Amino acid sequence: MIKKIEVYTRPGCSYCVSAKRLLTNEGLDFIEHDTARQPDKLSELMQKSRLRTFPQIFIDDQLIGGFDYLVEYKQTQSLLN
Repeated sequence: MIKKIEVYTRPGCSYCVSAKRLLTNEGLDFIEHDTARQPDKLSELMQKSRLRTFPQIFIDDQLIGGFDYLVEYKQTQSLLN
């Protein structure tokens, strides 16, 4: 079963770029929510996590956190299934 991956980003965020690059290099599809272009997604993120740092990554609707947490998740669990 393929995991649903969502990445909430903002422009100019180097960690956002790194997270998207890591997922792309792993061959994984993800949904990017650019909070600058989609202000409603910022409100959605605040309701889901109450966090204001970027990126915020959700895998199967579970909050993973930012880029460092994504790297840790990748090392301890499979991103594929």
